[in-house]
Amino acid sequence: MQLASLAVPVLVLALVSGCAPAGSPSTPAPGTDAAQAPPTRLRAAYTSISGVMSPLWAAADGGLFAREGLDVELFAFPSGNEGIQALMAGEIDFLQIAGSTVVSAALGGADTVVLATTVRTLPQSVVVRPEIVRPEDLRGKAIGISRLGTSIDTAARVGLRQFGLEPEREVAIVQVGSMQNMLGALESGRVQAAIMSYPTVTQARKLGFRELLDVGSLGIAYASTGVAARRSYVAAHPDVTRRYLRAIVAAIHRLRADKPFALEVLGKYLSTDETDVLEDTYEVYLLKYMDPLPYPDERSIQGVLDELAAENPRAAEASPRDFFDDRIVRELDENGYIRGLDR
Repeated sequence: MQLASLAVPVLVLALVSGCAPAGSPSTPAPGTDAAQAPPTRLRAAYTSISGVMSPLWAAADGGLFAREGLDVELFAFPSGNEGIQALMAGEIDFLQIAGSTVVSAALGGADTVVLATTVRTLPQSVVVRPEIVRPEDLRGKAIGISRLGTSIDTAARVGLRQFGLEPEREVAIVQVGSMQNMLGALESGRVQAAIMSYPTVTQARKLGFRELLDVGSLGIAYASTGVAARRSYVAAHPDVTRRYLRAIVAAIHRLRADKPFALEVLGKYLSTDETDVLEDTYEVYLLKYMDPLPYPDERSIQGVLDELAAENPRAAEASPRDFFDDRIVRELDENGYIRGLDR
């Protein structure tokens, strides 16, 4: 497993040296022990430095991909928009990403599909500067997000409406990029509120900022984070896709059951050894919000469509079934594989 970070996905990926084409060599023949066959080389990516991305990290660092006969190279993207572009271009095979970005791309005609949903609500928080005491203090102010069209954008709009404030009309929505950029924008006063995920929420608290709302506590059904791919890739490589999802599901269970391992993985990818940051991220994302049975489902995809319908009329008429494929997760559940992980 190798780790890379990309700012311009298609161009940079094309220049990575020594990498076999995505999905090669071929899948082991039926009945072949994956561990004894030549490993299948894949490219997988994640779209934020957040605890919700940890199943991918744990599958790589915990040897779970290797156990499935996969050699997975990891890439990091600053937001879902860059990640989905790389997936659509075939530069990566699998993507850990918000369901909203996948569905939005598919509504536009892209060959993208949700294969698993690991978090079924919006586990972000509205974090504010000290002078914002009440929600109404945000009127006429600005809230920071990563990029328009992402789950961070959705969380901002949901949070503002929960406060009785109209997004964009009463509170400006400002694109600032990464979570660290969000923290910087809050510190500088460029924005008076921001939508943050862990570990940034903990870091913000230590700087004197305050959590005004845990959006996840609203219990809104929403395909927040999960695994996406291209339908054409899944159709051409069903066994590779199955082994990839086996590793991701196993990673979720190990993260939840093996706290020392989970904290080690989080510390590495979040680039911190601060105990409170790691503990908060573990408790909130891995124990509270991470789903050990990560079915993609109609209710959480419908939540995405309902949000997208405000800007895209096609979303209002679409069926949630058109945007996810639950066959492999269902197979892993029904054949006892997932239950066996708890033994």
